[in-house]
Amino acid sequence: MKNRMMIAASFLAGLSIGTLFFSGTQPLSALSDEFYQEIKLFTEVLTVVRDNYVEEKQMKTLLIDAIKGMVNKLDPFSSYMEPDEAELMKTEAEGEFGGLGIKIAMKDEMLTVITPMPGTPALKAGMLPGDKIVKIEGISTQGLTLSDAVKKLRGAPGTGVTITVAREGKEPFDLAMTRAVIKLESVPPYKVKMLDENVGYIKITEFNEKTPDDFSKAWKKLDEGGMKALVLDLRNNPGGLLKSAVSVCRELLGPNKLIVYTQGRRAGQEMKFYTESDLKHSVIPLVVLINKGSASGSEIVAGAVKDWKRGVLVGEKTFGKASVQSVIPLSDGSSLRLTTAHYYTPKGNLIHEKGIDPDIEVSISREEMIQLFQQDEEVFGLSKEELEKKEKSKIPDRQIDVSLKLLTAEKIFRVPENPD
Repeated sequence: MKNRMMIAASFLAGLSIGTLFFSGTQPLSALSDEFYQEIKLFTEVLTVVRDNYVEEKQMKTLLIDAIKGMVNKLDPFSSYMEPDEAELMKTEAEGEFGGLGIKIAMKDEMLTVITPMPGTPALKAGMLPGDKIVKIEGISTQGLTLSDAVKKLRGAPGTGVTITVAREGKEPFDLAMTRAVIKLESVPPYKVKMLDENVGYIKITEFNEKTPDDFSKAWKKLDEGGMKALVLDLRNNPGGLLKSAVSVCRELLGPNKLIVYTQGRRAGQEMKFYTESDLKHSVIPLVVLINKGSASGSEIVAGAVKDWKRGVLVGEKTFGKASVQSVIPLSDGSSLRLTTAHYYTPKGNLIHEKGIDPDIEVSISREEMIQLFQQDEEVFGLSKEELEKKEKSKIPDRQIDVSLKLLTAEKIFRVPENPD
């Protein structure tokens, strides 16, 4: 089975990386006679099913099912969204909704967790990147579309859902969770800090509407605190909005640099994104943390940093998703989410289904990942004794440790640009 590492939908981010909105398709009058001959078979089958199937089926239901089947066959991230689904996607983009707090993808034709998000029921229940969702409420997910999976897993805050998880090296097991209001923080405040007196740290959990402002505020805070180098953490960041990923790159790269470009069948889908001519910040030493949960927007940032040799990538190979989905509104309020282009790194690399290799590989075991996830949460209301116990049980984050050593060495051995 071909390994298809492609993100198809998510619980949390509303719009996929590079989502575009447009209307305007070829008018029916421009279609050839050949088209009408070809569609004759479809209408014939539709009529036969409507008139002869053992159970009565409404024509609209048959048409929608046919549309979904056609679009789902294209690739795992193209989908037809009925009006309520289209509205749900817009709500998700606003950054607050009810759910479990996981982003899912299709990988090897199975529902796969890209990442659980900070502070969510999924993370608290112990879900990990790479987990396979094999059942929802005891019903197999085989053949289930991502849109249908989202519907089943979402619900009103306070309601429960049980999912069956398959994890490498373990027998399938159940996780019972209670849905909650999911509030997305692109740059969590407690993930903006100084690692030492010179090295700042910023974690971006996803790229949404708030990311550019949140990132600028985080940079300003650390800059005022004496930051001379930066560790940018994009681990388990599944992507989001193209424009937000581009905005972050504009704060990291030098002037007049190509960040990313897209190519599709139509001229309007060929776009290039550059940094500004004026630097917003000084160009400081940079390490970017990546892993297999880093996808889409994260890979745009990592790819630009790597191609321009702007910094060092530390961690593990990224997910490998470089497709652009366009959202096309339809006349009845529904929408078509269609793959219309691929994006390429500045040097022309298409990383789709390949991922980006780190410059320095630092692998973390599943056991380490579990503990790092657990200790990564900000916990409120603990007593002094509980806080001390929590602090003592922490294990080091080896990927961050390596980043610090790299930046320390860079500071010691840096050659001045204009030596006397």
